[in-house]
This record gives sequence, C-alpha cells and structure tokens, in this order.
Amino acid sequence: MRRNLYKPDTGLAARMFFVMFLLAALYLAFVVVLVEVGASYTFIIVFVAIMLAVQYYFSDRLVLASVGARVVERDEAPQLHDIVDRLVAMAGMPKPRLAIVQSHVPNAFATGRDPQHAVVAVTSSLLNRLEPNEIEAVLGHELTHIRNRDATVITLASFFATVAFFVMRSGMFYGMFGGFGRRRGRDGGASAIVLVYLASLIVWVISFFLIRALSRYREYAADRGSAIITGAPSALAAALQKISGDMARIPDRDLREVQGLNAFFILPAVSGQSLMELLSTHPSLEHRLERLRRMQAQMEGLGPR
Repeated sequence: MRRNLYKPDTGLAARMFFVMFLLAALYLAFVVVLVEVGASYTFIIVFVAIMLAVQYYFSDRLVLASVGARVVERDEAPQLHDIVDRLVAMAGMPKPRLAIVQSHVPNAFATGRDPQHAVVAVTSSLLNRLEPNEIEAVLGHELTHIRNRDATVITLASFFATVAFFVMRSGMFYGMFGGFGRRRGRDGGASAIVLVYLASLIVWVISFFLIRALSRYREYAADRGSAIITGAPSALAAALQKISGDMARIPDRDLREVQGLNAFFILPAVSGQSLMELLSTHPSLEHRLERLRRMQAQMEGLGPR
C-alpha cells in the first residue's frame, strides 16, 4: 500500500550520509594542509564565501533571469496554481512562487534558498506536452527538492570544493599572495606552493565526483517524494519518458539555450546518453524508472513490504 513508501529509505539515506561524511573528511584534510604550510588562504575563503552567499540569497532571481522565466499569478495560469495548491496542502509546506519559461524544451526546475523563498518553474513545452497527472508528478518532484532544501545542501557541500578550485587556478600564478613558505622559510616556499596546488587539485577532483553522487541521490529522493505526495509513481515515470523522448527531437540550438540549468532540471537538456552517469548530476533514466516501477508495485501491493 501507499503507506509503505512513508517508511524511510534507509539505503538511500545511508548513501547520502556516507558521501557527506567523505566530503567533510576531504575538506578537513584540505584545511589541515593549508594551515600546515602557512598559506594565506583567508582572502580566497572570504571571496568564495561572499560569492556563494550572493548565489544562495539571490539564486531564484539569477536563475529565473538566466532563462527569461516569468512569475505567473493565478489568473494567468489557474490550472498550474490549482495543482500546486493541492500538492503543498498534502506536503504540508508553504506554496512557492510559480514561473513559466517560454521554451521548446519540456522541463521544470525549482530554486530558492528555503521553502519561504522558493520558485518552481516549468517550461511552456512541458505544460503543452504532458497530461495533468504527469505535470502533477513533475511538480511533486520539484516541491520535494524545496522541502528537502536541496539547493542549500548542495551549496554548502560545494563550498570548499569551490575554494579548492580557486586555489588551484590562482595559487601557482600568484604564489597565494606571497603567503606560502611562511613557516618553511624561503627554500621551502616553492615546495609549499606545489603541495597546496596538488592538494587543491586532488580535493577538487574528488569533490567533483562526490558532489555529483550526492546530487544524484537527492534526485532519487525527490522522485520518491513525488511518488509519496501524488501516490502515482507511474505518472512520474511516464513524464520522464516523455521528456526524454522529446529531448532527442529538439534542435541543438534550443537545447543550448537552457543547458546552463541542467543541474536544476528534472532531466538534463541533452539528446541521447551524451553524459556518463558518473559525471552527471542526475541518475540515468533507466535507474530512475526502475525505482519508480518498484514503488508503483509496492503501492499496488505487488512488491516487497
């Protein structure tokens, strides 16, 4: 029955915890290296903190502006508002603002730092191509992202990865503003620069894969949330299949216009399997459909309890 899905997915939760533990351990080791060599990393950390703070507090405006999304009121999109009203009532969460993107690419995304400052956007193509129950399932997925504060989780998880990226790019050229070698003397300055550069490179590469793994697990959790809220995993599966199938027929020019939001979309705006799952922010369509199929079987009393 549907109530079985309300039980925590312990396997998924354990994998997310393990990835976040690995990220914390990796970032701690990185900080230890910076402190040990006496690197003047304060400027970069402050710069990255300011940059991510701007992204965190203004992400909704920045993302909507980047694709020309327009916030719509009830009189402009009554059906869309009605669906979201039902879903937020069932989910017990504040209603986000709603926006529509004029695009030939069928897709949807959510942005905003918390449920009180969130926006759910859908493309005009998605509204035209999906059935009402499929639109509802897609919106349930996006609302789960908001309820789970996924934007905040990924932003925080990315902090030291972004620090490592800036250290890696600027450390060799600027010598970290003359800060390296402070504890090792002049002869150790060059080796300290190399050490920090290599540490930054390793941290950035490993965190690249870990953050993408975390993002994929958050997508699975959002799929599960949609299934619980709507009671229709099969509707989300049908929506994902339609979106994926339509993507292959969309001109590359239209795909390129929105590819900057692939990390936000319910499905990346790419044609075919052009991204390996290990490098993607999203799980493969096949894996998502298989999970949704199992959830549907549970709801119908055909699967394991």
